[in-house]
Amino acid sequence: MYHILWADDEIELLQPHVRFLESREYRVTTVTNGDDALAQIDQTPFDLVLLDETMPGKDGLTTLNEIKDAHPQIPVIMITKNEEESLMEEAIGKRIDDYLTKPVNPSQILMACKKILQKKNILNEKRSQAYATEISRLSMSLMSIQSPNDWVNQALKIFRMDMELDTTADSGFRDVLYDQRKESNKEFGRFVEKNYERWVRDKSKAPRLSVDVVPDFVMPRVRAGQKTILIIIDCMRLDQWFMLEPFFYERFNVTTDYLFSILPTATPFSRNAIFSGLFPVEIEKRYPELWSLEEDDESLNRYEKELLELQFKRHRLPASIKYVKIMNNEDARQFDKNLDSYMDSDVLAVVINFVDILAHSRSDLPILKEIAPNEAAYRSLTKSWFEHSPFVSVFDKITNYDADVIITSDHGSVRCLHDARVIGDRDTSTSLRYKYGRSLKADKKHAVYIGEPERWKLPRRGVNTTYVIAKEDYYFVYPTNYHRYQNQYKDSFQHGGISMEEVILPVITLKQK
Repeated sequence: MYHILWADDEIELLQPHVRFLESREYRVTTVTNGDDALAQIDQTPFDLVLLDETMPGKDGLTTLNEIKDAHPQIPVIMITKNEEESLMEEAIGKRIDDYLTKPVNPSQILMACKKILQKKNILNEKRSQAYATEISRLSMSLMSIQSPNDWVNQALKIFRMDMELDTTADSGFRDVLYDQRKESNKEFGRFVEKNYERWVRDKSKAPRLSVDVVPDFVMPRVRAGQKTILIIIDCMRLDQWFMLEPFFYERFNVTTDYLFSILPTATPFSRNAIFSGLFPVEIEKRYPELWSLEEDDESLNRYEKELLELQFKRHRLPASIKYVKIMNNEDARQFDKNLDSYMDSDVLAVVINFVDILAHSRSDLPILKEIAPNEAAYRSLTKSWFEHSPFVSVFDKITNYDADVIITSDHGSVRCLHDARVIGDRDTSTSLRYKYGRSLKADKKHAVYIGEPERWKLPRRGVNTTYVIAKEDYYFVYPTNYHRYQNQYKDSFQHGGISMEEVILPVITLKQK
């Protein structure tokens, strides 16, 4: 039984309302002034306060202020005869949870109380019904998926539902959704394996890929004389973007499109594809001096500005281009400080590496795995980073420029929970979700085997080079020291493979309001 305190100097006239609440199993204590209300609250735990705005002595706003200072957790509904907007703004500023205007009838009071006190239970009950229905629909829709756009819709439904489950304590639905996501990723891996070679060969049959970002979103704006900012947040998943969305909706008109990352879904391949507008094998053939064969994959991303400039040159589109890579908050603060000097170009390209660093750090630092033990906490950590980063100031300043902003990612990441054995020679690459080398062997249930890399527009990187790319949530482990690496990388966020989380990415367009 919920316990309500009702403070009103005319409480005797409101006894029918009190009896009506009591008939609905609410316990109601009444007082006639603010001082008595505060005294009662200090002595008795209440679930809700109904507070009259105009009482003799200590008025409602003063009483409200003192209640919230001493007991901020208690919800308060203000009841007033005054319909002035300024009064309600003042009350809202002092943290009222709802307000009603006199005269009120018993049903209005009941509904206001129920909305606050029973909202969680009602929502959980309704959500449980909706979740059961939606999960059933996800399972049915899996049987009829035929196109990349169908897969985008499937991924959106799964990620949105997963985020909605963050607000409920019912772990049963999350377990069911995890099974549905796993089944979806199994089918998605088959879909990509079946179609990818055709996509990279014939653009008319392909979804929008990494190579299309600049031609489709940046170049048309530059041709129209529109200053454009391209921001790539390395390793940003769809659900991490959904956590950041509200910030941008307050400041910009937002349009969201979607793309598929090229394979492997790893920075050296997918991000270079964005900046060059070319597939990896094409970069290697056209610009061998910009495509290193060093084992240090990060060295492959040293020439992003040059690749972007060459892409504009190939399209015969003159443009002044500036490029910034931001690795930490100090870099971000310097970027914020010098933003004016960067905005005098036609195109400003910005790479933000924090989310990728977060994914790798979670694997290496046990404390981060404790802070973010699951995907819900991982995306929440992303939101917390952004809200407390210098980028808030950066985007606030961008609203003052006549510039369109394109935000996307080179790839996402997947939480790896299952290991897959791989066999290769000593020169095999070290990545956990994809490998290239000679004589590679892996179970085809867990990985895509690519014996002719050029058919997938991947560089050979030597004679007899083959690739294996992990599917679903598998990560590669060598038989040597198997258990050590199995334990080290289980439940880590990795990228390079084929999963909805890594492949399906947002492309966001921000325009001035």
